[in-house]
Amino acid sequence: LLGNVIAGRIANRLNLGGTNCTVDAACASSLSAMKMAISDLLEYRSDMMIAGGVDADNSPMMYLCFSKTPAFTKGENPRPFDEDSGGVMIGEGLGMVVLKRLEDAERDGDRIYAVVKGIGTSSDGKFKSIYAPRSGGQAKALRRAYEDANVEPLCIGMLEAHGTGTAAGDVAEFEGLKEVFTEKKPEKSCYPDYQHIALGSIKSQIGHTKAAAGIAGLIKTALALHHKILPPSINIDRPSKKLGIENTPFYLNTEPRPWITDGEPRRAGVSAFGFGGTNFHYVLEEFQDVHSGPFR
Repeated sequence: LLGNVIAGRIANRLNLGGTNCTVDAACASSLSAMKMAISDLLEYRSDMMIAGGVDADNSPMMYLCFSKTPAFTKGENPRPFDEDSGGVMIGEGLGMVVLKRLEDAERDGDRIYAVVKGIGTSSDGKFKSIYAPRSGGQAKALRRAYEDANVEPLCIGMLEAHGTGTAAGDVAEFEGLKEVFTEKKPEKSCYPDYQHIALGSIKSQIGHTKAAAGIAGLIKTALALHHKILPPSINIDRPSKKLGIENTPFYLNTEPRPWITDGEPRRAGVSAFGFGGTNFHYVLEEFQDVHSGPFR
């Protein structure tokens, strides 16, 4: 009943003296919490922040509520962006990241898995329902993230989507992606092939962890950048025809493969969208000793 006890107990046990709170942005909660933590760092109110999300279904209420919607899959596996995707499969999870200003992490000799290059947020505004995903609202968050990062959208090599596996959600999200990634010819090309962005969703592997979903995708992406490997999504046989993916810079990555670039830093996008029309998108970049520009 007291959600703040989660953050409070961490601060209590680790003897932390900075901001301590919980955030509710539905399925985007963990990336919302991370944005608040980054703001504290940029304002020099703290020197280190721990942020993330946890979701455990300790009662049947969540299942009862979701069962009253058409969101649940009738199959055995979630299949985001697949022709046979049938809906969401609920998961449980916990993920946390330690955040520091880049210069401080370098000075302290910390292991740096990735750096945050840019953040974009938006609200869907007035729409047919607060539960209905709006591609235009999601696209707004993506544009703001790449503008904040000063990075061309087509200069990423991986996009970790929200990718719930519902027909309406996947189509709306992909429409938003197409709106941003195909709206204009880029000023520069970072990859020789047009269809070069590995699109995936960790929900194909662990289900939809709701409040922890965003941080799960972000951790997956940070590890991909660190190890220079494009990780696969599973349970995908063929892209949904409704996407029209063959005419976009995206492909569904179904096997691990080396992340090869032409000398540009490896970059990736991470999305999390929540009920109520709250949208978050992060642009991450691999850590290099020589920086490509300012970071968050």
